[in-house]
This record gives sequence, C-alpha cells and structure tokens, in this order.
Amino acid sequence: MTQFLGTHTNRLDAKGRVSIPAPFRAVLRPEGGGNAALVLRPSHTHACVEGWPEPAFHALAKPLDALDIFSEAHDDLAAALYADAYPLEADREGRIILPESLVAHANLTEQVVFMGLGRTFQIWEPQAAERRRAEARERARARALTLPGGAA
Repeated sequence: MTQFLGTHTNRLDAKGRVSIPAPFRAVLRPEGGGNAALVLRPSHTHACVEGWPEPAFHALAKPLDALDIFSEAHDDLAAALYADAYPLEADREGRIILPESLVAHANLTEQVVFMGLGRTFQIWEPQAAERRRAEARERARARALTLPGGAA
C-alpha cells in the first residue's frame, strides 16, 4: 500500500497516546523495516491534525525554496509549515503521543478519527470528521469535480 486510504477510529488515552491504524503504519514504515516515521502539524485550513510521511514532508522544502528567502510569502509559509510541526516515530505497538497543542487545535478527546487522503492523512474529532467528509462529498458533487485526464 502506498496511499493512506479509509477512515479509522481509535481511542486517545489520558497520556495523549493513540494507535496509528495498521494500514497507515504500513504506508509510514521505512524501507528496510523499523518503526513508522511521520510528521504531524496543525492544518492551516481545518481544525484537524495533518499527518505526513517524513520523506513527503521534507519534499515540501523544494517548492518553498523556490520563493525568495527574504520574502513575506516565504516567511509565512515556512512558519505555517514548520513552526508547529512535530517529527515523531511510533513505538513498537504503533502508538504515538500527540502533542498537547495539536490535541487542542483539533479539539480531540477520547476518540479520534484518522482520515486517509492519499499521500497524507488527517486526525479529527469524530463529529467534525463526519461533517468534513459530508461537506467534501457535497462540494465535489455540486461542482461535478473529476480528476484531470479521467481515471486510468
């Protein structure tokens, strides 16, 4: 599996630990084995936490480097992407500890929803996740969105 697919609900314990869904761990597992390595950050468009495979997150540097390093656009995007990003490695059981600031940003409590988005995933409060999925489906339907070039 090379993409994050599906929606999975897991329990967030009092210490902020949560198990990454097994299909997501498979995507995050580095070549050659080892524990899942990822970067979490607050979404700057939704009240959720974004999860990135470490290599994909580091690839964001290339387009960011195309901006003038002294520009306001570079500074704003760099701050939005990196200032609140947390590189993490899952333990042997596939658990991570969510930083308190990310828990607060997404209003997470005892249950969290992992939502696959292909190359990334998001962590949501369950009711907010359902609203987001419904809104996305409705907007896609209303705009008659399709993929460029059609399905192969």
